[in-house]
Formats: sequence, structure tokens, C-alpha cells
Amino acid sequence: MAWRHKNRWFRRWLMVIVFWLVPVMIVVVREIQDEMAYNRADLQRALTTWVFTDAGSAAGAALRCHGTPEAARAAGCPADVLASNAQRQQEARTEYAVRRATLASYLWHAFVGYWIVPAAGLLGIGMLIGGLRRVLRRPTAKPVPER
Repeated sequence: MAWRHKNRWFRRWLMVIVFWLVPVMIVVVREIQDEMAYNRADLQRALTTWVFTDAGSAAGAALRCHGTPEAARAAGCPADVLASNAQRQQEARTEYAVRRATLASYLWHAFVGYWIVPAAGLLGIGMLIGGLRRVLRRPTAKPVPER
């Protein structure tokens, strides 16, 4: 009958870890949604904001330069205005990529810290307790009398 309860602690550990994964993943998904919504809005704001020189403003570039760079180009935005804003817009795209990579790194470290480390810790504690119970359950060997 001992085989019936073999690895019972391991099955319980798996159940706890799988159920613990649910709240961890909920937090991860919500964090990704919130942070990326903010990052996308910031990128969109940077791409649709235009800076004009005095000469560009006087020439009426503000009327033709609006929206994304592609939309502004299609609307007839002067090339010098597009070129003067291209560096700032490229920096915004680069910043967006850095933010995505930083978020991925942060979430990986949080996942390791909140799920993998506790799982490994509980597994180690369970193995230690199981080993101690096994050692304490066995009777000590009696010395064999010499003849």
C-alpha cells in the first residue's frame, strides 16, 4: 500500500505551483497592457508632434504637416521640415524599442523572482522534509553478533 501515496508531496507541489502561476500571469499580462499602452501613446505623440522654424511657419507648413511622417509627406509637407523632425522622430522610435526591451527584462526578472524562485524553494523544502521523514521512518540496523 505504500505505492499508493508515493510522491504525494510532489503532486501537491505541482498543484500549488500551477495555481500560483495564475495570479503571477495575471499581473504580468496587466503590466504589459498598461505599460505598452502608455509607451504606444507616447510614441504616437512624439511622431505626430511637429516642430517648425520661423520660416516654415511663415510658409504655411503647419497646415500641411500633421499626423505621422508618412501622412505629412502625402499631404505635401516640405522636405526641410520633414528632415528637421526626422532625427527627433527616430529617437522616439529608438526610445520605444528600449522601453519594450526594458519591460521584457523587468518582467522576466519578476517572473523568476515571484514564480521560479518560490517554486524551487518549495521543491527543495519538500525534498528535504521527504528525505528526513524517510530516514527517520527506517529502523536502525542492529549490530550482528559475532560468533
